Parts: sequence; C-alpha cells; structure tokens
Amino acid sequence: MEQLIGNSLTVFIGVTCVLAGGAAWMTGHALATNWRPAWQAVGYALLLALADRFLIFALFEGQLLSLAGFALDATSLVVIALAGHRITLVGQMVSQYPWLYERQGLLSWRQRSPVMSGVSQE
Repeated sequence: MEQLIGNSLTVFIGVTCVLAGGAAWMTGHALATNWRPAWQAVGYALLLALADRFLIFALFEGQLLSLAGFALDATSLVVIALAGHRITLVGQMVSQYPWLYERQGLLSWRQRSPVMSGVSQE
C-alpha cells in the first residue's frame, strides 16, 4: 500500500485526512456561507491536494510525483470539501427560510407542506 499512495498510512491519515481535510472542510463551509457554487470547492480541493503532496514530500520524505497518491489525496479532499459545502448549505436553507424549507436528513431539505390554518380546500 505504501508504494501505491507514496507514503505510509499514518502519514496519509495525519496529513491528508486531518490537516488538509480540515482545510478542505473549512473551504467548503466558507464557499457555502457566501452562496458560492459547489464546483468551486472542487478546484480549491485540487489545489489543497497539491499542497498536501508537497507537505508529505518535504516533511516525511514521501514521493512528490506519485500519480496514485495524488489521485487518492485529491479524491479524499474533494469529497470532504463537497460534504462541508452541502452540510453548510442545508443548514443555511433551513435556518434562513424556516417557513419554506425543513431538514430532510443531513444532506437535503424539502419544501414545507402548506399550513391549513382552519381554511377548507374543497
């Protein structure tokens, strides 16, 4: 596995998942807070993956030009950034428009059913 990802599993978990993953989560959160589209999170996550590869190379003597390692890092960071974006966006929609939307699970919302306030709709 070390040959595939270009470094050890502990370095991958520590640097990619915890350090760069936290940055990817905050990136997705910041984009959603400013109502930016989700595709922008993908571009920023790819840039974070480049920085992640460099940190692994510089600090832990990992392979800098490992294509499989970069692909795994980039995929992980894109998923984390998109999750941060979606969860924040759902929270915003439900809290800013509570009369229109209600939460439907962690990653989605739905339109509220109209309140019938005593009026018959026959």
